[in-house]
Amino acid sequence: MDACERGGRTPPRAPEGARACFHDKLALSSFQPAGKSRNGSGAVAGPARAPGISIRERAQGLPDVEFPAGSPRTGERRARRTPDDRHAGVPEPGDAVKVLVTGSAGFIGSHVAMRLLDRGDEVVGVDNLSDYYDVSLKRARLAQFGSRPRCIHVTADLADRGAMESIFAEHRPQRVVHLAAQAGVRYAAENPHVYVSSNVTGFLHVLEGCRHHGVEHLVFASTSSVYGANGAMPFSEHQPAEHPLTLYAATKKANESMAHAYANLFGLACTGLRFFTVYGPWGRPDMALFLFTRAMLAGQPIRLFNHGRHRRSFTYIDDIVDGVVGVLDRPPTGRADWNPLAPDPATSRAPYRLYNIGSGESVELTRYVEVLERCLGLKAQVDSLPLQPGDVPDSHADCSDLEEALGARPRTPIEVGVPRFIEWYRHYHG
Repeated sequence: MDACERGGRTPPRAPEGARACFHDKLALSSFQPAGKSRNGSGAVAGPARAPGISIRERAQGLPDVEFPAGSPRTGERRARRTPDDRHAGVPEPGDAVKVLVTGSAGFIGSHVAMRLLDRGDEVVGVDNLSDYYDVSLKRARLAQFGSRPRCIHVTADLADRGAMESIFAEHRPQRVVHLAAQAGVRYAAENPHVYVSSNVTGFLHVLEGCRHHGVEHLVFASTSSVYGANGAMPFSEHQPAEHPLTLYAATKKANESMAHAYANLFGLACTGLRFFTVYGPWGRPDMALFLFTRAMLAGQPIRLFNHGRHRRSFTYIDDIVDGVVGVLDRPPTGRADWNPLAPDPATSRAPYRLYNIGSGESVELTRYVEVLERCLGLKAQVDSLPLQPGDVPDSHADCSDLEEALGARPRTPIEVGVPRFIEWYRHYHG
């Protein structure tokens, strides 16, 4: 009997090679929030908490500013040890970098911020704590940081130009990881102006802050949704992506174009990361795994659009963080051999690069549900529904460029990642 059949309390050890992921050539720490540890199986253990008090309850009423001010801005960094490291921008041990992380109370942003702190960097987190989904979950993510030094959280809206100018002027980050956005593919049909305000205007303010304050590298989140009507799989960064099917995807495609313009005009090194269906502990409540788990535990049916025949490159959060941090240390320099007569969308003469970050396996949604059923020990009641407008039937990530750049690619299978999510979900909800 495996851990899933026992109810998902103890996720199985990753199959040999499954968690090699990005650690083949990079000395990156694995995700380990304050108060958490890994048990013998490699699973994330739940954070310590007072008896009878859930994480969610403990997070209620947290103030807007969660963290004490970090140490003063790091001075000029020491010379790198090797020419390769100098080119890649990889920090020496103990050579801290100040990083601005937008969306620091979000799913991916909180994980990235913790990883950067674990390796010794300074982090300035920015998040507006919007009520798109339960704010108590965002506050609980922030509560993981406790009173860690070298970390500060600022509650601010990216669309507030004055606030963003002040943040850059006061904190003067060396690098920026931009993960904040109005998320959700379908929600854009109901609230289009929010998407443009956050994802386009907000991104402009990030670009301007980087431009005027000497930021050495901007890494920003894009999405696999930009591939839209493209049916040639696996999706490659070198394919055109000119037919987005939703406003959300269109705003992310706009981000890629805006970043290239700033790389070309101002020499700002920019790297865009097209994320593929990210899941894992501390995930968003509007994502499939969270929705399915909640419904099944409540004895309610789950809704399977396209009758469950969707295929996705489900990508575990630790693999995403490995990629984000690995890319952050390797700013692009531009390609002298870039050919304007056969333009490659993923590269440029300017210091600009696009990468896919996704599992190399495309998994049908019905299989995803089967793994979840084994973990919960429950059979899902299914409402089988047609494809929704704007949904992409299939996605499949080609991550060969990322593997070439970092030495490895995301490899965590859903048989390992889903049990880890279930363990976190049970602990979070008490």
